[in-house]
Amino acid sequence: MGQAEYVIEMNHITKQFGNFKANDDVTLKVKKGEIHALLGENGAGKSTLMSVLFGLYQPEQGEIRINGKAVKISNPNDANALGIGMVHQHFKLVHNFTVLESIVLGHETTKGGILRMAEARKKITGLSERYKFKIDPDAYISDITVGMQQRVEILKMLYCDNDILIFDEPTAVLTPQEIGELLKAMKQLVAEGKSIIFITHKLNEIKAVADRCSVLRKGKYIGTVEVETATKEMLSEMMVGRKVNFKPQKQPYQPGKTILEAKGVTVKSRYGKDVVSNVSFQVHAGEILTIAGIDGNGQSELVYALTGMIPMEAGSVSLNGRDITEDSIRRRSLAGMAHIPEDRHKDGLVLDYTLQENLILQNYFTQRFQKRGFLKFDAVRSYARGLIERFDIRSGQGEDSIVRGMSGGNQQKAIIARELDRDPEIVIAVQPVRGLDVGAIEYIHQQLIAQRDGKKAVLLVSLELDEVMEVSDRILVMYEGEIVADVKPEEITAEELGLYMAGAKRSVKNEA
Repeated sequence: MGQAEYVIEMNHITKQFGNFKANDDVTLKVKKGEIHALLGENGAGKSTLMSVLFGLYQPEQGEIRINGKAVKISNPNDANALGIGMVHQHFKLVHNFTVLESIVLGHETTKGGILRMAEARKKITGLSERYKFKIDPDAYISDITVGMQQRVEILKMLYCDNDILIFDEPTAVLTPQEIGELLKAMKQLVAEGKSIIFITHKLNEIKAVADRCSVLRKGKYIGTVEVETATKEMLSEMMVGRKVNFKPQKQPYQPGKTILEAKGVTVKSRYGKDVVSNVSFQVHAGEILTIAGIDGNGQSELVYALTGMIPMEAGSVSLNGRDITEDSIRRRSLAGMAHIPEDRHKDGLVLDYTLQENLILQNYFTQRFQKRGFLKFDAVRSYARGLIERFDIRSGQGEDSIVRGMSGGNQQKAIIARELDRDPEIVIAVQPVRGLDVGAIEYIHQQLIAQRDGKKAVLLVSLELDEVMEVSDRILVMYEGEIVADVKPEEITAEELGLYMAGAKRSVKNEA
């Protein structure tokens, strides 16, 4: 073969932050027209490596070759000029722009200083039809779902005619249906001669679309395998360094007293229509009750109402028999409600605070951590160190790390550590393993099961069918703001559950 067998070669890349080597002598070679999966736990250095390729970071050592030629990529504009585009894990979109404006931003066609939007619109509509991405070019980013936002990011890459596409954890925020559509689109893109690097830790997605897979572990390159011949067990062992238990172990299901009761909960959207409509259910001690559903069917708003983040239009919520409908968030928290929120960045953490500051957000005002309005720093530090060790939270500077710089999985562990350490009566966990790798998922599921086995209540909201089927004791399905099924996982198949989620089937009439 000629010189350019590989469209990308990243040779011996080392990227350090202080003394921490995020990438330690990593080599990655991608062939033209392949989907190359990049697999690794959270914090293994996958996003860092791609940020080096995309010009966001400069490596201390190593070289990058594109089509056999050594290149210097100083910033994302250089990357774009070389035909490299990237969909980031946390989307980089301007919320008060329309879809159309977001896609052309930075690549505007102008004539005589005037934006020529008509041509851009035509090209974008053409692309969205070709890849079956249904989008409304005039919708505002702030009003569309995360799945739609992701399509906008992909269209942005295609609009710029990029040939090398980097997808960083693209399925973390999508519904099962959207994931299927995305994987199809990825296959279509490589069939048309594009090359894709697919960062993920979902093994079944790798098996579904990738040709080859390279594995990183703790910043080091472990190896590259042909996906066709690699088993899920082999991939997960390469990734985690040990065998992983895919099926969580739990004690027999013996529900106790009612801990949380919702009666007739109704929530209106800002447009005045019901997004949650007359929902009633109970969560018992010793039970994991899961609310399943496709994103955007009222689950988020239901949780916001239960946790006090938004007001309810009608209905009531009680915790251990006490009405908490009007209570503030802090009063609910002190009454024994813990919340692992859906959006860890917006609602779970203060990103520019240190890890130790984030770990005491729920109890900094107690005597344990303050005296006459001043924080007791030694108490805070030793408490944080204890949690970091117990929950295995990894970060560059321990308790002094700024949370923004930590990997998603470790940010999530920090929230879980903070919430579970208060020994709550009920944990409301919304997609607690979204975007996490098998090692972290196994760990978080164990933590939730430990709550349940300790006779506490868990209300889990999940979009992942595997998680719903494996972790739940009982499943409620929400569709268009109503509960349409109340089933036990052993009595239902994943396919049936999918039908309820899609609204094709219902077994529960809303009790008036």
